[in-house]
Amino acid sequence: MSRAERLFDLLHALRRHRRPVSGRVLADEIGVSIRTLYRDIASLQAQGATIEGEPGVGYVLRPGFTLPPLMFPIEEIEALVLGSRWVADRADDRLRDAAQSALARIAAILPPDLRDDLDASTLLIGPGTGMPCDIVDPALLRRAIRAELKLSLSYRDATGTISQRTVWPFALAFFDSVRILVCWCESRQAFRHFRTDRMIAANLANGRYPKRRHALVREWREAQRMPEASNSSI
Repeated sequence: MSRAERLFDLLHALRRHRRPVSGRVLADEIGVSIRTLYRDIASLQAQGATIEGEPGVGYVLRPGFTLPPLMFPIEEIEALVLGSRWVADRADDRLRDAAQSALARIAAILPPDLRDDLDASTLLIGPGTGMPCDIVDPALLRRAIRAELKLSLSYRDATGTISQRTVWPFALAFFDSVRILVCWCESRQAFRHFRTDRMIAANLANGRYPKRRHALVREWREAQRMPEASNSSI
């Protein structure tokens, strides 16, 4: 267990007890020696935690203290590294740069022991099957999703037929070799899935679509559970 994890566990243990609790009870709860417990209490106090008490009497944490948000357990460090590496390898250039920048920012703020864990992570991303060749900038699609804006699409389906669509984009799914824009299609009056590499052109239409993005996501998920629903990928 890393020091950061111990501090998290100690903080949570103290919060569970509203009355003073002995050091021996706390040490047993988080699985450390009493000497380590005293050191960790001193560390929390040095970071601003109002922990009142003393050996032989008991300890109580006064409200209002939280650990810095970047004191990640090791599993969270691994998840961040793995996710950032996947994005850097599979997403478009802007998301790749953003992932690398975010990881560098996190590393700069982490305590030394956690920074070492981040740098030494051995969770690797294997080679993909090839990036999709998109004409439309994925950043435009993400902007439309974030701002809940309609999109006008020129789209070529699997048979080569070109159609014009006005859609309400609310999600973008990333696969190894393809990206899928999840939308409500005005012309079909149904949810539709559009491959980004088959988009010929895309432009922001006038105005926001009438539903909130979260509501569309919820309705789409419900539709996926309905066998009769029309949710074809094209």
